[in-house]
Amino acid sequence: MKIIVFMKQVVNKDAILRINKEGTWVEEGDISYEVNESDGYALEEALRLKEKHGGGEVVICSMGPQRVKAVIKDGLARGADRAIHVVLDNLNNLSPFAAAKILAEAVREENADLLLTGLQSDDQGFAQTGVIMAELLGLPHATIVIEVDASNEALRVKRELESGWYQWYSMPRPAMLTIQSGISQIRYATLKGIMAAKKKEIKEVQPSSEGTSAASFQRIEKIYFPQKTKQTQFLGGGDAKKGAAELAEKLRAEARVI
Repeated sequence: MKIIVFMKQVVNKDAILRINKEGTWVEEGDISYEVNESDGYALEEALRLKEKHGGGEVVICSMGPQRVKAVIKDGLARGADRAIHVVLDNLNNLSPFAAAKILAEAVREENADLLLTGLQSDDQGFAQTGVIMAELLGLPHATIVIEVDASNEALRVKRELESGWYQWYSMPRPAMLTIQSGISQIRYATLKGIMAAKKKEIKEVQPSSEGTSAASFQRIEKIYFPQKTKQTQFLGGGDAKKGAAELAEKLRAEARVI
């Protein structure tokens, strides 16, 4: 079984963010990066499926500038067999559709049995890329997956729903799954794995001009930190009923929440 895992590099959760001079993104020169959390769980699930079924191949696919190699090498050290690096410097202006289109083209010829990615990215959190990629590749997909059973020809996946409900769902292969964080315990890279990773293939590919066409881009106009302000109003002049009526009117007319 060949499994492709899509992994994204995101800003470290503990990094101190500073907005750049243009006000269009954060200053990237002095921040550290890490593996997107749910993508790490997707890789762990792929490795467990490979071990459980006695073989196969786990391929990492990651997109971004050369610093993304850190994510790729970490995944290879954990046990992935090889990697595909889609070299693209500026990811900030990529819409979920554009990202999905580029990634789909990068792995189309792999003919994988299973494609896994995290539920959503920690930086932008669209939760759209994996789903759109499945549509572009013509594959069935399932989201918010917390358990995978690939012991039979058809996949059985357990999905997390609202209010503590779950759903078991059967689907054909090949398929795309977006994995929820916490599905399992993520392993650490061993010294043996780190040494072995140095000999594993990292294939660099360039996205096509069609895939990076401006029509599929988004544009960030401005980012800013929210201003903290404080304003207090006394309603009703001590009359609880009058205060409640004034509050309801403000929620309706000003806040527009009722």
